[in-house]
Amino acid sequence: MTTSLSLMNTQPLPPWPEASLAALSTQALHQAARERADLAWQRCREVYPGLPRPGIWFDLKGASAGQAHLGRGGLRFNPVLMSENRRAFFDEVIPHEMAHWLVFHLENGPRLKPHGREWQAVMRDLFGLAPRVTHRFDIARAQPAPYRYQCGCRQHQLTARRHALVVKGRRYRCRHCAQTLVYCAG
Repeated sequence: MTTSLSLMNTQPLPPWPEASLAALSTQALHQAARERADLAWQRCREVYPGLPRPGIWFDLKGASAGQAHLGRGGLRFNPVLMSENRRAFFDEVIPHEMAHWLVFHLENGPRLKPHGREWQAVMRDLFGLAPRVTHRFDIARAQPAPYRYQCGCRQHQLTARRHALVVKGRRYRCRHCAQTLVYCAG
């Protein structure tokens, strides 16, 4: 298949019942998200029948809401952000990641830009959604407490991953004053 698709369905996926979403337990929410991903996958198969069904995992942490993990063979979702933003996940995040899944499987898909023309066309023309690249969720509970660092002009917050790299010898500099960041213990 080429990188051009004949996209026809410009309607968003049918709305999930709002009252039902709010009342779901964690396990039921994950099952409902799998069902929603299956609906999005079926929509993609209307234009690309050979699209493999992705695995679905709820193990993503940090500020990302979702990820099309092509090497692992599926979609990953942030369970904390999904629980706190149920409607947006079902309406936008799941189709967003399924659009990545579809575009990756096109001819030359791995070489296409992640949020390039093809992905935007799938979002707009297949899912009837604005092709937004990022979410605007409150990530306070989804991201572990940051590590505080100081430079000459301000305080910085580094993630646990970056802090671990500093412990191993990596150095980070402030983009404003160019001083090396120093950890503020305690």
